Amino acid sequence: MAKRIETIGLSCYYGGTKAVDSVNITIEPKSVTAVIGPSGCGKSTFLRALNRMHEVIPAARVEGQVLLDDVDIYTPGVDPAAVRRVIGMVFQRPNPFPTMSIFDNAVAGLRLNGVRGKSALEEAAERSLRAANLWDEVKDRLRRPGAGLSGGQQQRLCIARAIAVEPQVLLMDEPCSSLDPISTLAIEDLMVDLKERYTIVIVTHNMQQAARVSDTTAFFTLRGQGEPGHLVEVDSTQRIFTNPAQRRTEDYITGRFG
Repeated sequence: MAKRIETIGLSCYYGGTKAVDSVNITIEPKSVTAVIGPSGCGKSTFLRALNRMHEVIPAARVEGQVLLDDVDIYTPGVDPAAVRRVIGMVFQRPNPFPTMSIFDNAVAGLRLNGVRGKSALEEAAERSLRAANLWDEVKDRLRRPGAGLSGGQQQRLCIARAIAVEPQVLLMDEPCSSLDPISTLAIEDLMVDLKERYTIVIVTHNMQQAARVSDTTAFFTLRGQGEPGHLVEVDSTQRIFTNPAQRRTEDYITGRFG
């Protein structure tokens, strides 16, 4: 079941440098939330903090809370690996495991979690590849290398890999930035389908994409050079793109800065 995310005073650091300052936001289940803003404003850092990927970077840390259905994922004793099973992630560039087949890529997370049964893995592979709208394109070549697929197919394979473990939340960090327009449209259509089952948060530099796929949009920016990124406002996507509450949001949307 899709889960609700809430951040309370979430700040992210790289060593002594604060990259994101005190973000308070609620992300509703079974919806797409787009995070937009200029380069360097902490969008991707914020996203990685939502499933504890930020702390993988040496000396990186967070302050504040990230609540998943009211449970703080940063509470001492919470297993980060368990968090990442519930909150999956798709990265900017397609990253299928190059030495693995399409099938083995799709079920890699399940095997990591101890699933070994042949029928269970076959069922999960088909289910996740169908959910990623990839099954019909690859069903006759499942044993061929995943790296042999096109860029758009590789990204959908990575999405299949992420959802095979049945997370409740899916994070996407500029998933279409390296794809052609046709592949981008396929991923956007897929996001619309997936939000029926998952809570989706997407970082995108493409405002037209945010307008097309998201229900809610959050605008991040910098207060000044060398300052941390912060959340300016969050609202329905229609409101953000037609009548934002903050002048800085309007200036960014209309291209007057950024």
